Amino acid sequence: QVQLVESGGGLVQPGGSLRLSCAASGFTFSARGMGWFRQVPGKEREFVAGINWSGAGTYSSEPVKGRFVISRDNAKNMVYLQMNNLKLEDTAVYYCAAARTQWGYFRTTDRYDYWGQGTQVTVSS
Repeated sequence: QVQLVESGGGLVQPGGSLRLSCAASGFTFSARGMGWFRQVPGKEREFVAGINWSGAGTYSSEPVKGRFVISRDNAKNMVYLQMNNLKLEDTAVYYCAAARTQWGYFRTTDRYDYWGQGTQVTVSS
């Protein structure tokens, strides 16, 4: 049974940091690219960051470039999203997703076939 379980969300002030974690099981994690997406009510789910199967290639969207860092630990079947200098507009539900291939540069949801349940990140003063 495939599972992606996110954790680490919460309430943080602007300028603060959070680290999201995603625990994967039920598939060959080390063979898949992984991604983080986010969604706010009334808007489409948007790509935040992606990472290739080996971790050697990482990709991020323009709004988070220079602030968010994606990483993975294939020995632990974990993928992470370090979020620094958080802004009000980063408030969203964040989802972890497994890509259909080993690459993590895909920015559309149809390129991912496994999804977590999401974790809420709220940036507020």
